[in-house]
Amino acid sequence: MSFGTAIVLIVLIFAVAMVLRPRRADPGDREAGHSLREAELQRELAELRDRVRVLERIATDDTPGRRLSDQIERLRDDQA
Repeated sequence: MSFGTAIVLIVLIFAVAMVLRPRRADPGDREAGHSLREAELQRELAELRDRVRVLERIATDDTPGRRLSDQIERLRDDQA
C-alpha cells in the first residue's frame, strides 16, 4: 500500500466517523430533549384540563347566560 492510499483511507475513515457521530449522540442529550418535550406536553395537558374545567362549568352551571340561551331556544321552537 502506497503512502497516498494510506492517507486516502485515513481521510475516508475520518469522514465516515464524522457522519456517524451525530447518530451516536450522548444518551444524556436525548434525555434532555425528551425532558423538554415532556415538560411541554405537561404544560399543554394542564392547559387542556383548565379548558375542559371551564367548558364543564359553562355546560352545567345555571348562569344568566345559560338561562338567556334557553329562552332564545324556546322562542325559536315556538316560531317553528
